[in-house]
Amino acid sequence: MIGPGTGVRVYLACGVTDMRKGIAGLAALAQDVLHQKPASGAVFAFRGRRGDRIKLLYWDGQGFCLYYKVLERGRFPWPSAADGSVRLTSAQLAMLWEGIDWRRPDWGAPPVRVG
Repeated sequence: MIGPGTGVRVYLACGVTDMRKGIAGLAALAQDVLHQKPASGAVFAFRGRRGDRIKLLYWDGQGFCLYYKVLERGRFPWPSAADGSVRLTSAQLAMLWEGIDWRRPDWGAPPVRVG
């Protein structure tokens, strides 16, 4: 994906977003719902109702970039609306974009089998 590099702040809008929204509508959500400045250089992630599509909004210093992805199969892993917003790392954003579950809590060695 062409876009922000490592170390960028990423805010995920939990729950469902109307995917008909364009740049202006998503920027308003970033400001009003996530309480962040849309032109701050952070990435804002939004998921649709069916869970198979996401939009990322990013200010690159000259204007807004809008990335849109629709999965052919499966759904993007997403927290419930009750979580409000979630902050991700750039590595978690890369996993999200690929449809990988970024919430996986155990990154250590595989479990040891007993017996």
